[in-house]
Amino acid sequence: MKKHHISTQFDAELEEIRSRMLQMGGLVEEQLRNALAGFEARDLALLNTVEAKEQEVNALELDLDDRCTHVVARRQPAAGDLRMVMAVFKTITDLERIGDEAVKIARAALRIQARSATTPSGFSGFRVAGNIAGGMLKDALDAFARIDAEAGGKIVLQDAQMDEEFRRLLRELVTFMLEDPKTISTALDIIWIGKALERVGDHAKNIAQHVIYIAKGVDVRHRHVGGGLGTP
Repeated sequence: MKKHHISTQFDAELEEIRSRMLQMGGLVEEQLRNALAGFEARDLALLNTVEAKEQEVNALELDLDDRCTHVVARRQPAAGDLRMVMAVFKTITDLERIGDEAVKIARAALRIQARSATTPSGFSGFRVAGNIAGGMLKDALDAFARIDAEAGGKIVLQDAQMDEEFRRLLRELVTFMLEDPKTISTALDIIWIGKALERVGDHAKNIAQHVIYIAKGVDVRHRHVGGGLGTP
């Protein structure tokens, strides 16, 4: 009975860690969503909420670090439980960095607004990149919630699409800068936004790889991924 009680307690601790990690993911999703919406709508109040959320995200990161450390020290998890704890350790770092990228986007948007600048006429490249990055993050968190290795594999494959969209965005912005030098400052800030979105995609891919690791026990970093399972 005592052993069963300890096992039940351990399961509850793991579930609490997973739940709080997904809560952190929800906050980071909100940061990214508000940064992109604030940029497009030129909404100063919305942009300011992005950095305001940073303290809450950081507090959750520290709390989860502490919880994971205590679980490893006291419970000495093995097999799937250990993979789960290690994956959470890595995922919260990726989430914190996505939050940092959202703050970079918001700050660039605020600089554009402070200059009373408008985005170059006809430019819409960042919307596509934003949709891809935001979709990858949402799907990665959903995959983690379900420990869905197949979904994780599909997200990893999207990273190439994100990289290509960033290159397309750069080409589009270079064209605008050559045609109208007055757009250079704004275009450079949008390039920073595009680079931040590319990094969001990279971190979402990392989270998807952590999901595959939990489910399959295979580290697919630096490997080709197909069908949710890495092959060298």
